[in-house]
Amino acid sequence: MGMFQTLYDYFWWERLWLPVNLTWADLEDRDGRVYAKASDLYITLPLALLFLIVRYFFELYVATPLAALLNVKEKTRLRAPPNPTLEHFYLTSGKQPKQAEVELLSRQSGLSGRQVERWFRRRRNQDRPSLLKKFREASWRFTFYLIAFIAGMAVIVDKPWFYDMKKVWEGYPIQSTIPSQYWYYMIELSFYWSLLFSIASDVKRKDFKEQIIHHVATIILISFSWFANYIRAGTLIMALHDSSDYLLESAKMFNYAGWKNTCNNIFIVFAIVFIITRLVILPFWILHCTIVYPLELYPAFFGYYFFNSMMGVLQLLHIFWAYLILRMAHKFITGKLVEDERSDREETESSEGEEAGAVGGAKSRPLANGHPVLSNNHRKND
Repeated sequence: MGMFQTLYDYFWWERLWLPVNLTWADLEDRDGRVYAKASDLYITLPLALLFLIVRYFFELYVATPLAALLNVKEKTRLRAPPNPTLEHFYLTSGKQPKQAEVELLSRQSGLSGRQVERWFRRRRNQDRPSLLKKFREASWRFTFYLIAFIAGMAVIVDKPWFYDMKKVWEGYPIQSTIPSQYWYYMIELSFYWSLLFSIASDVKRKDFKEQIIHHVATIILISFSWFANYIRAGTLIMALHDSSDYLLESAKMFNYAGWKNTCNNIFIVFAIVFIITRLVILPFWILHCTIVYPLELYPAFFGYYFFNSMMGVLQLLHIFWAYLILRMAHKFITGKLVEDERSDREETESSEGEEAGAVGGAKSRPLANGHPVLSNNHRKND
């Protein structure tokens, strides 16, 4: 126990998390004033599990009927014919055999090299997440982010520091919390935990690693800003992030439902809101507020550097994402294609070395009721 106790004491050392001349004792509840405590955060783990359960029922009883209503149509996928030799290789050695392996498999299975390649392509497509799964996931996130944004604004909009950033630090850190801030914090933190827990089973995107970094940084920031009493700044930052997320998720929903123009227009609005909130307001107002103002009150301490370096990580991720978003908005505007830069592409039969003539353009644009379908992954019909 001794070693653990020492680590524990070091971790909660007041000089790490609180400015000079302040101790945890100063933040004990008294005279009806309630202060944020680290132990409050334990509730977020059971809450995250609750979110996963709620999500399960939401996807079943809300998102699935909604998908049917919006006519989210599954593309018919060509199944790979059963082949034990190739299946064994696919499961044990890899999903994309190299040229030499293709030749070997061709001899073992008695198929031509072309047939082996086609089998692997179809087999990979079979494992792709379905449009319905993507739609359900987007609707769940859309619902959460929208409610969180509205609730967050309700928590903040009547507060003086929403209008005057200097007030964020007024009386810091002897700032008591109110129930609305508490719930806003707990719900956001639980939701990010639930995203982190479900990331393995969710639709895997190209920016998988960045997403994990983002979720972890967000969880650390929310937790730290709670027990170090950066709550006013924290609520501003969370509301700022929620302000663009629901737009992206709704653009995706319309995309999966094949409403091209609606999706494009929402995406452009999303791009504008994202750039303004995360590349203008976040660095020039919020970061200015968390980096410059505190130093007028007390010398910098570990928690100050820690909070701002985490904010720096988020800011870099936002720049990375803004680049992807702008690249995509450019493609929209020039009419090149529609797909989320961060999502995974379905391989079409004609895209991998088959003669386009033999398979024809129709393959790459499946039809539903005779209309070209816009899925997340298909080129726009020009």
